[in-house]
Amino acid sequence: MSVSFADPLLADTTALAVRLARHIKGEVLFDRASRGRYATDASIYQIEPVGVIVPETVDDVRAALGIAREEGLAILPRGSGTSQCGQTVNRALVMDCSKYLRRILHIDPDGCTALVEPGLVLAHLNAALRKHGLFFPVDPSTHTRCTIGGMAGNNSCGSKSIRYGLMADNVRAIDAILADGSRHVFGAMSDDFADGTPARIVDLVQRLRTLGAAEADEIAARFPKQLRRVGGYNIDILTPAARAAGRDNLARLLVGSEGTLAFSAALELTLHRIKPRKVLGICQFADFRSAMAAAQHIVALDPEAVELVDRTMIDLGRSIPIYRATIDQMLIGEPDSLLIVEFHGHEDTPLLTKLHDLETLMGDLGHPDIVRAIDPGFQADIAAVREAGLNIMMSMKGDGKPVSFIEDCAVDLADLADYTERLNGVFERHGTKGTWYAHASVGCLHVRPVLNMKDPAGVATMRAVAEECFALVREYKGSHSGEHGDGLIRSEFHAQMFGPRIVRVFEAVKDAFDPTDLLNPHRIVRPLRMDDRTLFRYAPGYEAVPNFSPHLDWSDHPGPLGGMLGAVEMCNNNGTCRGFDVGVMCPSYRATRDEIHLTRGRANTLRLALTGQLGADAMSSNALQDSMALCVSCKACRRECPTGIDMAKMKIEVLAARADRFGVSWKETLIAELPRMAPVVSRMPGLANLRNRLPPLRWIGERWFGLAAIRPLPTWRRDRFRDEEAEAVAPASPRASVYLWADTFNRYFEPENIRAALKVLAAAGYRAIVPPTKGRPLCCGRTWLASGLVDRARAEASRTLRRMPDDIPIVGLEPACVMTLRDEFRSLLPGAATDRFTKRAMLISELLVLEKPELPLRPLSGSARVHGHCHQKAFGAFPDALAMLRMIPEMRVEPIASSCCGMAGMFGYQAETQTISRDMAEASLLPAIRAAERDAAIVADGTSCRHQIRDLAGREAIHSIRLLERALTRNLKPM
Repeated sequence: MSVSFADPLLADTTALAVRLARHIKGEVLFDRASRGRYATDASIYQIEPVGVIVPETVDDVRAALGIAREEGLAILPRGSGTSQCGQTVNRALVMDCSKYLRRILHIDPDGCTALVEPGLVLAHLNAALRKHGLFFPVDPSTHTRCTIGGMAGNNSCGSKSIRYGLMADNVRAIDAILADGSRHVFGAMSDDFADGTPARIVDLVQRLRTLGAAEADEIAARFPKQLRRVGGYNIDILTPAARAAGRDNLARLLVGSEGTLAFSAALELTLHRIKPRKVLGICQFADFRSAMAAAQHIVALDPEAVELVDRTMIDLGRSIPIYRATIDQMLIGEPDSLLIVEFHGHEDTPLLTKLHDLETLMGDLGHPDIVRAIDPGFQADIAAVREAGLNIMMSMKGDGKPVSFIEDCAVDLADLADYTERLNGVFERHGTKGTWYAHASVGCLHVRPVLNMKDPAGVATMRAVAEECFALVREYKGSHSGEHGDGLIRSEFHAQMFGPRIVRVFEAVKDAFDPTDLLNPHRIVRPLRMDDRTLFRYAPGYEAVPNFSPHLDWSDHPGPLGGMLGAVEMCNNNGTCRGFDVGVMCPSYRATRDEIHLTRGRANTLRLALTGQLGADAMSSNALQDSMALCVSCKACRRECPTGIDMAKMKIEVLAARADRFGVSWKETLIAELPRMAPVVSRMPGLANLRNRLPPLRWIGERWFGLAAIRPLPTWRRDRFRDEEAEAVAPASPRASVYLWADTFNRYFEPENIRAALKVLAAAGYRAIVPPTKGRPLCCGRTWLASGLVDRARAEASRTLRRMPDDIPIVGLEPACVMTLRDEFRSLLPGAATDRFTKRAMLISELLVLEKPELPLRPLSGSARVHGHCHQKAFGAFPDALAMLRMIPEMRVEPIASSCCGMAGMFGYQAETQTISRDMAEASLLPAIRAAERDAAIVADGTSCRHQIRDLAGREAIHSIRLLERALTRNLKPM
């Protein structure tokens, strides 16, 4: 148990936090910043909760429910907080189930069922099911982070609902806790109740049956006949017709109830056999209407999914580096729209026949251009683009953003072309446009008009568009809520869509389960107005604080604070950073599972601080410091977040604000000034290395400087690199010259890497020039940035630009240093001169792969297991590191699928972050290193990575350039 209520609170709220802390094992978070982090989801709303608990056990949930009942306090269960309609924000006690309540309780491979806790992430469930040849088929695009409980609350669907149905079709039973504390497994309804069934449950079920029988005709008349109908409660299962069809399962009633009826303690799921083969056809259309008209014909081929990608998504996706190559490969020419058609099965031949049938059909329809996607790698890349659809749309810069409020409507496929054309007309009349993508197979397209939610006029337009859109949906007998739920955004429209009598039935169901309105009030029934701006993230009075000036350049973004607030607001809370399955982002969250240590959590904390919602001087506050404490500045979010959140850069602003207000401690100064001190210290390496050899000095180092006594520091070398060595290895007739960036770490701690680089460059015909300086060598300034000393780093950047004036490549070895030249220099010294400089900065692997010089290389047998430095991956340079190693004949090069190593400069040496550093390494890197063959070369280009591998795995890792040096047939030596 832990409790946090550091900010001043009302006395009764403080007492509540203390009481909760006494009765639950999990965490109790009542401080202002924590409440702010849970005040938003992926919707337009922001409602600060009373407090947050992170239950460790279901008993914690029951205890919290009991206390909430006695206190008259609303309760809101929450999974990953990615809801788009405001159903996971409320003035309530939030229960975050995603950290602890995530166990798989049972898998029955023969019966194809699983019993799981509500906080289990869908991707983690499917990873565990794979060995049984099974999977759970409901597949929202957020599958890497959405929880099963949240999916049940939402009645989630995904791209394959045409084949497998909705969440309600795949949940067999729910072990639920009601608001009064009673617990019951809700499943198939029966005439006979088991002995000992509480009278409360017997009465509840009988009331529901009576209600269903009385309202059966109205339900039949008013409920849309659409697969994608998730609006309101699933009261159709209460009718005699549902009972006759065997669909009278009360779990279906709880599914889609958005936490308003009960808390799901465990869910029994229906599983399906994996179809191991699939093929994709990407159909190209010159206009949007043609794509919509074709969908009904494509569905006749019995595909697994048909997904739309419109022109806006194509253009925005191309602007995001991580998706650009994939989208280009998906296109023939410049189509207006795409339909991605998937066929799944067990054998290739029938699937290829299906693909041929698709090509024939599209030819008959006059749209013959189709890109085949047979390769699994290409298919995975396409899936990544599709799953990032919302985030790609939200990557628009500025206050105008695609807004979710009518994105869920579903109509019959025969009406889809007319409906979408008329809705585009609605947008035009209101001076906006919509972005379209997603589930063409079931007539449910995610359309988001571009609106400014900071502007009252934009809010008024949202209201008008919603009313006109839902009128169209009613005209086409469609569903106004087809996947993402009701929440605040659509609950208000139930009366128009279903009629007042059905709304009263919804209210009767709510009252039967939760008569005191304890569970997530004002969602689905008795709703608030969807356009109440006091509930918005950008509420009236929202503005930047006047007393803060950024230290870096943010002009790539429009808006206040030189664009910094706009950059922070790019986070739309969709939670890509909560994923575990691919990439690097977000290593601190993977180690802790805490919202505070998540890219999204940090961005929300920053936004609140920059707009005065965390009090005065919040940018230099402990709340901001705490949120940044475990950020390792990996820059993964810069690339892997589809909206491009650059938390490493934002952290520099927080560090700088604290340095301005409090100064820099002597410990931080010592680390920051390493580049200045290194030339002096390196002259007495024996003395400098005493700390590693003498345990008392290690103890003093931990006590005074916070450096973990158990970790050896890098060893100062007697044979440090000297600039004059470069000329001694120059080729007689160079093909070109390059600047060699001899960074501080390789120069003084691993000079063999620089010497290897000189030999390889010479063998490739390059003359390497170490930039001349007066006094100490040049430095990228990263140590100053890491301490918030931005002006020192800016001065060093200016010095660096002056010392390398020639228009030739700047080649380096250490990814963190080279990417500082390429990235942070633009923020320190914006302008054309810096832009030209940054384009010249590259890693040696990038140079060799780009220019492809002839290298005299001999075969090296064996394998190399390669760990990519976070900054290599963040700037797309890791493939070049692999490609350089693959120049070596016979060498088997295998990348290690890993996140951050956890060292991250001084992070892994600090006593206070030792555990987290090790946890980051253990997440994926260290197990892969231990599993590698003993004779395999372990390669890591980052100096921090190499030290972490050596210290924690006991394996010696080398820089990739040294492996290339070993393969040289003419191994030149310095004279």
